[in-house]
Amino acid sequence: MGESGLRRLAVLGSFLALGVLLHLLSPILMPFLVALALAYLWDPVVDRLERAGLSRTLGVSVVFFVSTLVLLGLILVLVPLLGRQMHVVAAKVPVAIEWFRSSLLPWLQREFQISEADIPLERIKDALMANWKSAGGMAQNLLVSATSSSLAVLGWLANLVLIPVVGFYLLRDWDRMVAWIRETLPRPWEPTVTRLARECDEVVGAFLRGQFLVMLALGLCYTTGLMLMGLELALLIGMLAGLASIVPYLGLVLGVGAASVAALLQFGDWHPLLGVAAVFVSAQLLEGMYLTPKLVGDRIGLHPVAVIFAVMAGGQLFGFTGVLLGLPASAVIMVLLRHLHDRYRASAIYGVRIETSAAAASPAVNPVARDEGPEC
Repeated sequence: MGESGLRRLAVLGSFLALGVLLHLLSPILMPFLVALALAYLWDPVVDRLERAGLSRTLGVSVVFFVSTLVLLGLILVLVPLLGRQMHVVAAKVPVAIEWFRSSLLPWLQREFQISEADIPLERIKDALMANWKSAGGMAQNLLVSATSSSLAVLGWLANLVLIPVVGFYLLRDWDRMVAWIRETLPRPWEPTVTRLARECDEVVGAFLRGQFLVMLALGLCYTTGLMLMGLELALLIGMLAGLASIVPYLGLVLGVGAASVAALLQFGDWHPLLGVAAVFVSAQLLEGMYLTPKLVGDRIGLHPVAVIFAVMAGGQLFGFTGVLLGLPASAVIMVLLRHLHDRYRASAIYGVRIETSAAAASPAVNPVARDEGPEC
């Protein structure tokens, strides 16, 4: 085996050892990964504060102070509002069952010969109410079981304190860590790895910062429009539709469906459905013509089918964490695949294949006849 083969084996062994180490350390990696993600998200903001004249440490302190205030404000304002919205949902369950019995069931009986005995409405209502009450009891039981174990409380508090502490130091030393990694790379690899890292940073940064801003803006548009209609569940439906818009068209479908049902139950007429349609069509036009081109642009380059597949594959493999990480990971994989495709196009294999196919496709030409002029 030559020297190049030994180097490749060494690199492969290093990656395998790193994978095994990460697997063994996985129980304690969560706060460090969250801190790393926060440092990556806030690094451009700190860089701008540095260019404005602040020191790196002061800029990081300002970013953490402002983000903490925003987080506390969201918790103090949104949690009580969402709690009230969930109680409204629970109160609407009997109303929905009665609306189904009086409005939709006669149509089903007339068109499909479905009787009321075929649909156990009372059992469905009892099951929904029981599950609603057990959901609150489940949360209470989980809280009691967590607080009854001093070890669990200490671990939870340690992670809660560790995330901002680790995030602060990672963000403060981010530029130095990037420079150290770049200097540590083997010199023949350094230009290629640096170029790929920049492309991955552009793609992932565009998704994390741009797409999340689009989701937030859509959630605000949905919520504001539904509130102007007077819909009681405007906040809950608007936020869920905004969060679901991470998957193309999912937020639109869920939002229109939930808002239409809520409007029918609240107003008892189909005319508010026109308002629901106007709210979501206006938000989609705003998102397509301004929000996505301005905040995201074409830097991600993922097809909608690829986005749906990435989210579903991440959820299947790693649960909710996989749903969150599926799109950034697929964006990085897309950059690496594009690099491999370019390497393949520049390789001798691709050239030989093209030459062979071209020679097979073109008919034999007499070289003497090509030099002759046109016949008179």
